[in-house]
Amino acid sequence: MAIDAKMVLELRNRTSAGMVDCKMALEEAGGDMDKAIEVLKKKGAIKAAKKSAERTASEGLLATYLHHNKKLAAIVELSCETDFVARNEAFIALADDIALQVAAMDPMFVSPETIPAEIAEKKKQEFLAEMAADNKPEEMKLKIVEGKLNKWYTDVCLTKQSFIKDDTRTIEQLIVALSGTIGEKIVVTRFQRMQMAAHATNAC
Repeated sequence: MAIDAKMVLELRNRTSAGMVDCKMALEEAGGDMDKAIEVLKKKGAIKAAKKSAERTASEGLLATYLHHNKKLAAIVELSCETDFVARNEAFIALADDIALQVAAMDPMFVSPETIPAEIAEKKKQEFLAEMAADNKPEEMKLKIVEGKLNKWYTDVCLTKQSFIKDDTRTIEQLIVALSGTIGEKIVVTRFQRMQMAAHATNAC
């Protein structure tokens, strides 16, 4: 069975294991997601990923983007583990790209994990209500709702958005790639987007 990037990313999202580890596990498991998780457990990849998650990203920088008309701006806090990495050109470039992404795409949240539970649940209920009259089995409805939620994440979550400079990759994939290269945890801590409000003018 061919292992595509979507399957690898799904396994990574479920386990937090590295992209390479996920791809190898899926290949070994013949594309079976549950078996791949067991492979990762046996190899200790999930444990290693958990250890990485516990590492503290207490350094970093603030990156800004200001549109040429001076009416749109964005600021992003991108965190890493050491000041050395915070001064790395690739890290700085990533922060600048993410600031541009925030300005252009206007996300609401950093990631699905940062969405308040009540907002996520409300959205889920909205999708379920849309299918109330559908005769599909309940299990199928839930799978469809899960797909709708994942699509919604790509609209409102920064990390799930396609990168505006290369729509074959997401912001999350950019972060994971650089994190793997430099060997440190990289996290978008927060962001803010500001835009001048449009003011109506009266004709004379």
